[in-house]
Amino acid sequence: MIYRALIRPALFRMDPERSHDLVLTVLDAAGPLWRGVPGPAAWADPRCAATVCGIPFPTPVGLAGGFDKAARALWAWPALGFGFVEVGTVTALPQPGNPRPRLFRLPEDQALINRLGFNSPGAEAVAARLAAARRRQARYPIPLGVNIGRSRTVPNERAVADYLFSLDRVHRHADFLVVNVSSPNTPGVRSLQEPAAIAALLDALARRNRALGEKPLFVKVAPDLDERELEGIAAAIEGRAHGLVATNTTVRRDGLRSRDRDEPGGLSGRPLGALATRTIRALFRLTRGRLPIIGVGGVFTAEDAYEKIKAGATLVEIYTGFVYGGPATPRRIVDGLGRLLRRDGFETLAQAVGAASR
Repeated sequence: MIYRALIRPALFRMDPERSHDLVLTVLDAAGPLWRGVPGPAAWADPRCAATVCGIPFPTPVGLAGGFDKAARALWAWPALGFGFVEVGTVTALPQPGNPRPRLFRLPEDQALINRLGFNSPGAEAVAARLAAARRRQARYPIPLGVNIGRSRTVPNERAVADYLFSLDRVHRHADFLVVNVSSPNTPGVRSLQEPAAIAALLDALARRNRALGEKPLFVKVAPDLDERELEGIAAAIEGRAHGLVATNTTVRRDGLRSRDRDEPGGLSGRPLGALATRTIRALFRLTRGRLPIIGVGGVFTAEDAYEKIKAGATLVEIYTGFVYGGPATPRRIVDGLGRLLRRDGFETLAQAVGAASR
């Protein structure tokens, strides 16, 4: 495979953040070419399609939040086979994020550690970019989510107003929204997962969301929560949000072998897989399967995605698996999912959701 034999070794010789920026620049520059490439609706097995909160998804495999934070390469994602994309995390205020270096590869573990810290051009800049994309083509070919987070200089006491500012700017451009209260890289953000805090935040966001024209609102949670904490979140979002994203990166470092394993930040990739699946299974049970879950963490193959789906995820997202697997990864996973569904006698993806957790 060309990516693994030639392209990945060249990229992996570069600083991780510099190579990431280069990839986005190249993908963006090829924008006019991408629009002529058929999206996943043209080739994906129909049994892989899903409808979530009334939104049709051509496949359940999306690009996770954090990869295209500022919507720089929007037209590449459907062409590469993604069934949806999550832009962000977007903050109300423009901010540079944490000092560099802040992104590290752990090749022996097929993992990444990042402490980017919500580097963002700000909600107004991202909204302008999304508006420009909509002007170029009336309808973006796959569902587009926007992930919003708290600005670093804003204390939790003023977090509600900060999130509302971002929601107001990006709402009209998004098909669904994700509220990020689980990043380990902005001090205090994870405290917003506590039941009273998340309930107050979601009450305000839900009111504004309805006023603007209600769109599905998801909450992104950490993988480092115990059963009691997950139960509190599940109870707090009931009636306030439409779904969950499980999970963000982890602060755990169990069993890692790579040189940079002790760098501070959030860990993603293979080591996160089992932890994310455990969280999905617990949330599926706690919500009795009533809320859709987007499963994230350690998805490299169709088998990884299928495990998340059978645990209770309706959709899955990839980030680190895309970095290590290359541009063919989303289509490879979707093709494999179709085979796995046929093997197990499922006529639709929905029939497989939670099959191992019921």
